[in-house]
Amino acid sequence: MSYYLGLSVLSNSSRSRLKNHRSFLSTEARHVLSQLAGRPLAKDDIITDERGRPFFPGNKQDFNISHSGALAAVSLVKDALTGCDVELVRPRTKMPEIAEEFFSPAENDYISSQGCLDLARFYQIWTLKECFIKLRGLSVVNMADVPSFVDGGYFAFNTIAASPLAFYLYELSGAHEHYILATVVEGATEKEPEIRWFSEVSLACKCIMKINSV
Repeated sequence: MSYYLGLSVLSNSSRSRLKNHRSFLSTEARHVLSQLAGRPLAKDDIITDERGRPFFPGNKQDFNISHSGALAAVSLVKDALTGCDVELVRPRTKMPEIAEEFFSPAENDYISSQGCLDLARFYQIWTLKECFIKLRGLSVVNMADVPSFVDGGYFAFNTIAASPLAFYLYELSGAHEHYILATVVEGATEKEPEIRWFSEVSLACKCIMKINSV
């Protein structure tokens, strides 16, 4: 797996023409995706399937884009499928209620530390579930149906799948920012996706977990 710290490829004038920060991150991710593809991508180079999942038509490479806070990330893999989610680690309203609704009992035990919710662990579970949802072309309303990623206090993904699944969990951190990034590859458990990201600050990245489906 190679990590890349992307510098902005949008000029200040280009950035100012975008409607909002989310639009900027989405545009930045597309530029990073162009770098991964090795050529500039036009709008018709990327289409969506019947589930609304974007892909390269007639191309063996699959990709997924995610953005949060001031970071945009792209996951790319060849001859397989991938999903990607990145989240800025920060408090959000009703986190215990969200966990209770969408996480399994084992996952809720994992994210709790001495009766308090552990933010980093919350986002570990959230991004793992979200990257699986994006792999399948589903939405967040389906999160409660995603199998548990914790079994007996350890990370595991016990489900029957037509193709093998491999999940990768990363931490990206800088002086004042902390992100959790999760990716999944379907079809080749030993093939890690290539990931590039754009961030306005320097971030160190480390892989903290690999989970294979069983």
